[in-house]
Amino acid sequence: MSKIIEGSLGTEDPNASERKKDHISLAFQSVVTGEELDKRFYYEPVLAGHPDSGKSLSKSFLGKTFDMPVWVSSMTGGTAMAGTINKNLARACSDFGMGMGLGSCRQLLYDDTFLGDFQLRKIIGGQPLYANLGIAQIISLLAEGKIHLIHTLLEKLEADGLIVHINPLQEWLQPEGDRYYMSPLEAVQRLLEKMNSYKIIVKEVGQGMGKKSLEALLALPLAAIDFAASGGTNFALLELLRTEAGHQHDLKPLANVGHSALEMVQMVNQIKAEMPDKVLCPEVIISGGIRDFLDGYYLINSCNISAVYGQASGFLKFAMGSYEELHHYVSKQKEGLLMANTFLRIKQKP
Repeated sequence: MSKIIEGSLGTEDPNASERKKDHISLAFQSVVTGEELDKRFYYEPVLAGHPDSGKSLSKSFLGKTFDMPVWVSSMTGGTAMAGTINKNLARACSDFGMGMGLGSCRQLLYDDTFLGDFQLRKIIGGQPLYANLGIAQIISLLAEGKIHLIHTLLEKLEADGLIVHINPLQEWLQPEGDRYYMSPLEAVQRLLEKMNSYKIIVKEVGQGMGKKSLEALLALPLAAIDFAASGGTNFALLELLRTEAGHQHDLKPLANVGHSALEMVQMVNQIKAEMPDKVLCPEVIISGGIRDFLDGYYLINSCNISAVYGQASGFLKFAMGSYEELHHYVSKQKEGLLMANTFLRIKQKP
């Protein structure tokens, strides 16, 4: 017979006295005012028992099974710490059933020096693993007739597909940035024609995208769109900080444009309602400013298209240390999601 309740019912509680002392001493530190309440959710405490900590939060995404609706967003490669970071992240994806996007693989198109930092298939197992190139590289490879280099890259990495990151503001503000004079939309369309055997994801890198861009991308047979919304790392601002002070001041207003993840969910829902027959891209990764599991839970359950949520810096902080630190962080994210799924309901979709 399975346990109905786990605890000290019917037996002496040796911790009761100490616990009551804690309750008294901490009571005044434990006040949450009405203004501080999270108003996104109904809390429903009587409808279910506590979830089993080993329970899967199973979800089909990108044609594979996720045990947690979480995506490890693209981060790094080609630096001294990259190998450790990527291997820790891939191990966590395997242990917790998540998907992973690699950092920029640009250098691997022509040089295998850092290939080992990216070859993670044996670690990540069957979980989704996606390579990553910038739109500037895609445009160059199309112009040079070298799309076969992408096929070779994906084969070397045993990747499931390719993430194409679109970053015109970052490139413009980067001192050594690329310039491209073909629209990213046209480049993505041409890439899809030439690489129809691989799944393609398109993402921004920290500003997000407006409604017209989302409409155009959702009408393409992409595997997913990654929001990379404003609210997380702002790469336009990051590049400005690398430039001389005068340049920073003159162009800083550009770093403040963009769209939040919540706004992008609202736009996707509106597009889905307005043109349901034209939406060919079936899934989205909601990333950018996701502070914790409650943000992720709220956004993916508010979206009318199949979604997981992505994080980068939240994982990076722990992936730079021991794997045990990262494992503990992800296990707490899972615990929080289990509790949210069990006891919280969205009040109203945005």
